[in-house]
Amino acid sequence: MTSPTSEFSRPVLLQRLGTGAFRQRIVATEAERAALAERFGLLSLDRLCADVDLTRRGGEMVLLRAAFEAEFVQECVVTLDPVPGTMAEEFGVLYGPLALEEAAMGTLGDTIAFEPMEGDAIDIGEAVAQEFSLALPPFPRSVDAPAEAAPPPDDANPFAALTGWRGRLGDDRGNDQGNETS
Repeated sequence: MTSPTSEFSRPVLLQRLGTGAFRQRIVATEAERAALAERFGLLSLDRLCADVDLTRRGGEMVLLRAAFEAEFVQECVVTLDPVPGTMAEEFGVLYGPLALEEAAMGTLGDTIAFEPMEGDAIDIGEAVAQEFSLALPPFPRSVDAPAEAAPPPDDANPFAALTGWRGRLGDDRGNDQGNETS
C-alpha cells in the first residue's frame, strides 16, 4: 500500500517483519499535517500520531493494528465557523493476496478491513491517514449553529411548489404535436 502522493508516508518493508510484532510510533510533522488538512478539507490539523503494530499471520498475511490520536479544526456546515475536534480511534487492517481475502475475513470478523498486499512494503502512515479521514465528523456543526433547518413550505407534499406550474403552463404544454398550419 505505498502511495507516491501520500502526505504521511511511513513505509515498512516486509523483510523487517519477524515472528514477533513490529511496533512503531509515528507522528506527523507540521508540513505533513498541513498537507493532510488540505487533502481532507480541514481548517487545520494540529496533531496526528499513532502507535502501530504489524504482525505476520502465516506466510502471506500481515495484520496491522493501530491506535491514533488527532486534534483538528473543521468548518461548520451551517455557519462556516471553526469547529475544533479531537479523536482517539483504533483500527485493524489485514494485508494479503487478493485470492485469500474471503478466507481471511471469515476468521477475523467485521472489525478488521482487508487490503490487498501490493509491493514489498506497507505504508502505515497512509493507513492511519485513511482511517483518520473516515473517522472525521461528516457534518461538523458549531455550538452557535441553529439546531434545525427551516422546514419546507408544505411538509405533507414535497411537490407542492410544482402544483402552481400546471396552471401557468395552460394548454400550451405539449400541443405542438399534430397542430399543423397550412
